[in-house]
Amino acid sequence: MPRSTRICALLVVLGTIHALAFAPGPLPPWALPYVQIFVLAAVFTQLYRAPSVCVTAGYAFVFGASNFGVGLYWLFISMHEYGGLAWPLAALGVLVLACFLAVFTVLAAVLARWIAPAAPNQTSVTWQALLLTMAVWASAWTALEWLRGTILTGFPWMNTGYAQIEGVLAPWAPVTGVYGLTWLAAFASAAIAILVRDKDSSNDARAAVGVGLAIVSGLIGILLGHIVWTHPHGAPMIVRLVQGAVPQSEKFDPELIQQGIHRYLELAAVAPKSPDGKPQLIVLPETVIPLFQDQIAPDVWEQWRHVAGLHNATILMGAPLRSPSRNRYTNSAIAFTASTPMAELISGQLEMRYDKHHLVPFGEFVPTGFRWFVDAMRIPLGDFNRGTIRQSLFPIQGQHISPDICYEDVFGEEIIQSVRPSDTMGPGASILINISNLAWFGDSWASRQHLQISRMRAMETGRPMLRATNTGMTAAIAPNGMVRAVLQPMLPGILDVEVQGMQGLTPYVHWGNLPVLIWVLGLLGAGLGYRKLHTGHRPHEADIST
Repeated sequence: MPRSTRICALLVVLGTIHALAFAPGPLPPWALPYVQIFVLAAVFTQLYRAPSVCVTAGYAFVFGASNFGVGLYWLFISMHEYGGLAWPLAALGVLVLACFLAVFTVLAAVLARWIAPAAPNQTSVTWQALLLTMAVWASAWTALEWLRGTILTGFPWMNTGYAQIEGVLAPWAPVTGVYGLTWLAAFASAAIAILVRDKDSSNDARAAVGVGLAIVSGLIGILLGHIVWTHPHGAPMIVRLVQGAVPQSEKFDPELIQQGIHRYLELAAVAPKSPDGKPQLIVLPETVIPLFQDQIAPDVWEQWRHVAGLHNATILMGAPLRSPSRNRYTNSAIAFTASTPMAELISGQLEMRYDKHHLVPFGEFVPTGFRWFVDAMRIPLGDFNRGTIRQSLFPIQGQHISPDICYEDVFGEEIIQSVRPSDTMGPGASILINISNLAWFGDSWASRQHLQISRMRAMETGRPMLRATNTGMTAAIAPNGMVRAVLQPMLPGILDVEVQGMQGLTPYVHWGNLPVLIWVLGLLGAGLGYRKLHTGHRPHEADIST
């Protein structure tokens, strides 16, 4: 078997293992960050030592396609089982997306290989050049991760930093955000890769400097874990999170819609375990009302108001809304009490209303040129209008509640907009709430991966994050990212939890991604400058295949 074929087979295996690092199962939680770092180190070793930039690109594509193909396999479930797309087309859809996302992996590897000061076949390199090479690899990787999460509405799912939730780098999140963790993890991987590559050369001791710095960043992370960036705001409140576990095949079935709504009514109305444990806020998932609000009979709305009065609570739920003129449609979150006028509920014009800003391609809007693809599936609802990125928060029990819907919490740079105080919108959020319906993806990795993402948002903002989902993972997350309680997926249930709102700004909320982007671009510029100053060799095209 040719050497290149063996390496490609290895990269397929590495891509598969890397995809396992974004959620527990089958790997234990504590292992995820370290598995990822060492897998990336093995990948970087192959990319770094490839005989040419073209071969590097090919290797990067194999790894990237394997990584995303395995990690996003659950998209097949939504397209085939619930979208009605023939399985070959559904499988092709996942493959095409994986190959598209792999292009960003290719660009990162090619950029790093082109700029990196130290060539893999140099027998003697200064420690500065080796260190800058590690930094260039980390910076190129981070830059393309950010680009992947930004262009064409962005798709940052499986960002490298999300695998670091349980590791020593996690406490960097309130300072640098997820992209800072991406850089630190990639730097550690590059340092290990170069140390292993140069272990038999005079560069050995110099390469160890990078590994030492990676260890120091982990030690600093441990120290950062003792810093509390935010402070309590107001009195704690009891929140009920409701998980109905309505199968996706039934959720939009006209004959079963009322049955699903009734299940949520029953769960929301369950008596608390103790008289002093009555929920003050009841949170239900995305599109718990799967019809437009004016298609729901007034007596059904009256039942919801009765539940709110039963607990003397506010109900927050997801519902598709349309304007009275019926020319504007939104995927929304609304909140109401027993005293909310019926006219407001039927019209959808409530004081506490959030319209989803970051819409899902193909599910909530149709990208140009892809109408044929959407028409081939039987997925209801689409072509929604967008809400603004910063909307009025929900004032409930002295707290400032910021809801987001579905995969909006994947975009940390957007979530922090609601946490920052606003001259026009008032104080920033004290509690974050995500409502989702991941039943589209069955009992798959999607829900566990999404829980990890929500944990990152809690750490970045220093806010509690509550998640109410249809089939999982419904959970309460502390401001430090720890999961306080979680319901078993795919089963109906309620989770009553006491939540303390928080205020104050973490460095990441204050500055966003700007510092990391400046850092990344500065290091790439430094690498390019070093390369131009040392034009006596063109190591990137050197043949080191022997």
